Amino acid sequence: MEKRPLKPAEITDFTIEMAQDKVNGSLPKLLILSFLAGAFIAFAAEGSNMAAFNLFAEPTTYGLGKALAGAVFGTGLMLVVLAGGELFTGNTLILAAVCQSKVKLSQMLRNWSIVYTGNLIGSLFIAYMMVNSGLFTSGAGMLGAVTVKIAAYKVNLTFMQAFYLGIMCNWLVCLAVWISYGAESMAGKIFAIFFPIWLFITSGFEHSVANMYYIPAGIMARSNPAFSELAGLSQEVLDNLTWGGFFINNLIPVTLGNIVGGGLFVGIAYWYSYKKA
Repeated sequence: MEKRPLKPAEITDFTIEMAQDKVNGSLPKLLILSFLAGAFIAFAAEGSNMAAFNLFAEPTTYGLGKALAGAVFGTGLMLVVLAGGELFTGNTLILAAVCQSKVKLSQMLRNWSIVYTGNLIGSLFIAYMMVNSGLFTSGAGMLGAVTVKIAAYKVNLTFMQAFYLGIMCNWLVCLAVWISYGAESMAGKIFAIFFPIWLFITSGFEHSVANMYYIPAGIMARSNPAFSELAGLSQEVLDNLTWGGFFINNLIPVTLGNIVGGGLFVGIAYWYSYKKA
């Protein structure tokens, strides 16, 4: 029988089935796969910065830089979906299975807690290696400076700005995962992932796992006075670029926004449309 793309209602069923497998994963399995996913997203983040840092440095080319970064960043989610990984933002889709009574709330929260922790460890590992690799000196230190600027921008968002940016981000990320489930071939899954991720990065939305690389990398890069000076930021802006600023000013509101964007506007919306209404 010839393969065909899944219809939206069939993707809903497949997502619920996938959720059941995810929540039943052992602790070692989930930690390893989430560590890998965090590393994959961090690789995408550092690579997109390397590709576009010189464009980010100038206001007139900033939008072009975001578009170029977006074209590179999709590789991260492709690796998660195709090579295998557990990504917190994608796992907000488990809410569809909770609504269908196929997964218990406690099972979902266990999965989220383990995967979130593993994603953070994987992202921090790549950030640490990048800082110590010497690559931030690329472009006469401008890559390091732009890494500091990106991180500083993120920790100086207001709570509601970060929350709304998190909603819009994971709405698109989970749509990428959702339609990749429906694709029949490897190439189809790659295309399904590429365009929504390109759109989210180009738009400038906030992804909690990506920020587990962006902000720690900026905090570490800030310790080099040359990078901080090249960044050209005020002391007031730089003062928020701390580990406390990372968690309180960005990670918490962005994570909450990601849960709403992926869990409500994709998982629950399609569950209600195809399983309830």
